[in-house]
Amino acid sequence: MLHIKSLDEGLPVFKALGSELRINLVKLLLENREMNMNELASALGITNGALTSHVKKLEESGIIQVLAERGGHGNQKLCRVAVDKILFEVEDDEFEDENNIYNTEVSIGHYSNYEVYPTCGLATDRAIVGEVDDPRYFAHPDRIKARILWFTKGYIEYLIPNLLPSATKIDQITLSLEISSEAPGINNDWPSDISFFLNDVKIGTWTSPGDYGDVQGIFTPDWWFPNWNQYGLLKMIVINRKGTFVDGLKISDVNIRQFNLDYKSTIRFKFQVEEDAKNVGGLTIFGSGFGNYNQDIKVRIAYSPM
Repeated sequence: MLHIKSLDEGLPVFKALGSELRINLVKLLLENREMNMNELASALGITNGALTSHVKKLEESGIIQVLAERGGHGNQKLCRVAVDKILFEVEDDEFEDENNIYNTEVSIGHYSNYEVYPTCGLATDRAIVGEVDDPRYFAHPDRIKARILWFTKGYIEYLIPNLLPSATKIDQITLSLEISSEAPGINNDWPSDISFFLNDVKIGTWTSPGDYGDVQGIFTPDWWFPNWNQYGLLKMIVINRKGTFVDGLKISDVNIRQFNLDYKSTIRFKFQVEEDAKNVGGLTIFGSGFGNYNQDIKVRIAYSPM
């Protein structure tokens, strides 16, 4: 997901999409997952030289990604669409003052509690931790180095660092992370109802469409198994005084005021696939070194004086 917070910030995206040829280029990549430069130039009826500037504009705006073609074809480059959604905020952000924003990041393996069921497992960027499908390894000492984890049902919970200034209250919490379902092997059509909890209160549910493995994740290491989870979707979860949202779409009326959070509060965030969910399709969380976004769980907290 590409999150545009202002008109000025969105200018490169608007320019990149302000061309019928570039729109057609994106359509081709959506239809074919990924194409090399020769294939794109041929399909669009232009030369490679003319194609280069169009690809550069789309890459600089974050709409597509360009990477070296696997298997080795000289200097040939592969192109693919880098976002599943573009979220554009027309209204001013209600929390504009950057001085009242606290940013932190939580590593995938730094969970504080869990209860998981096979298929399940976790891995660093170099190796599987222990053995797959054995929940006991979620307690292994090497789990703190994990960059990816997955399970069919159950939950994983994280303690969010709260280092806000004294005498402040929390007005909004935003989490950003790359997630997908967890199918046996891979299955792009494998829905899963993933619920979110803040301090044991369910704040909403989002349905993941699938467990993606059609192409290798951009940052997924080469040693990773080709028939396993390759990448997910970058989702943004927001809870503020208006309710709870995923990518700008409201998923519940649970709001931040109900929690009375301040600079002394414990903040626990849980991701759960409930046993009685309509779609028990598992959960995969991708951290830095895996997937398409090379990030862990990013947290942004807006606060104000008490």
